[in-house]
Amino acid sequence: MPVASFPLATIHKNVTCYDTPFDQPSYAPTMLVILRILLTSLPLIALPALAAVDGVDTGITSIGPAMFVFTIAAALVLTLIFRSTVGHLTHFLTGRIGRFRIQRALLARSKDVLHDFILPGAYGGLAKIDHAIMTAGGILCIRTVHYSGIVFGGEDEAQWTNVDGVSRRRFLNPLIQNEGRRRAVQQVMPAVPVANLVIFSGRVEFTSEMPKNVIHVDQLESFVAKFVFGPSKIDDWVAVWLTLQAAILTDEADRKDFAAQISF
Repeated sequence: MPVASFPLATIHKNVTCYDTPFDQPSYAPTMLVILRILLTSLPLIALPALAAVDGVDTGITSIGPAMFVFTIAAALVLTLIFRSTVGHLTHFLTGRIGRFRIQRALLARSKDVLHDFILPGAYGGLAKIDHAIMTAGGILCIRTVHYSGIVFGGEDEAQWTNVDGVSRRRFLNPLIQNEGRRRAVQQVMPAVPVANLVIFSGRVEFTSEMPKNVIHVDQLESFVAKFVFGPSKIDDWVAVWLTLQAAILTDEADRKDFAAQISF
């Protein structure tokens, strides 16, 4: 059964393309897609082929058409199961690679970096921040998205859509999602400029202009160098960073509480 593909180059005339991969940018995401397609198609290829092996009775020659139909149906079911399993595995690996790339890029820029920490929420509850980095003018509150493929969505849309090969998923607008997290950081340090930033770790193409403050991980260095925060009268940035670190909730109970809530 042929596996449908989604041509990236023909989606839109004004596609913004960010084609910069892990270590050797163009190979890792492509190899993951190829591997996923091969694995998810394996049952559909293997079961009907079994009927052609010498010594194995086929539905057509011995048992009848019903057995042949059953073989095809079983192959389809197993293909769906394999596709789901491989899809989850691929997403897991993409996320792990993406986190490594972003952490490495942030540490290359500054030693004042925090990862995966919890603060009291700006509207009650708890907020989990993916990454935060202190720069010369303020703090960047970062939300990471570990998707590849095509992204449909605008700055003010509540949900975005990602199409990657044969998979299609909808997800919350990460800019809106991260705004609540940015405000959680801001309430700890009201006088410090805090900016909302979304970073994609995979190879992505937007069907329209990429929203403001949404970048690819390979653009992080230039983005930080050019980003202009609002006016600030902060003299002691060391004290600012210590204040943020002191506000972090580190108890295991806090993480369990966060896991039990719906986080925005």
